[in-house]
Amino acid sequence: MQNQPTQSSGLSVHQQGTGERMRCGYYVYILLCADGSYYTGYSNNPAQRFAQHLKGRGARYTRMHKPNKIVYLQRHVSRRDAMIRERKIKTLTHRQKQKLVQAAI
Repeated sequence: MQNQPTQSSGLSVHQQGTGERMRCGYYVYILLCADGSYYTGYSNNPAQRFAQHLKGRGARYTRMHKPNKIVYLQRHVSRRDAMIRERKIKTLTHRQKQKLVQAAI
């Protein structure tokens, strides 16, 4: 079972608006990059993964397209579910990702 997506402003390890620490599980996240593009990934610790992206030790894409902040975060119980959701989001167009991010706000 998965939680509703939440918006995050970056390195916070708390889900926005709830004040509670992120629970165990896997998260699908979307980063907004400096050039306006989006990067989608999954992690069991999105704050730590975001820090890696900022230091250039994340994905190759985020070395070329500097990430600004996490704009979408969705919790999944299993790694498999998170990977499936990540793959589905990666097939979306830029405009569809914008709508997804806006709907999560």
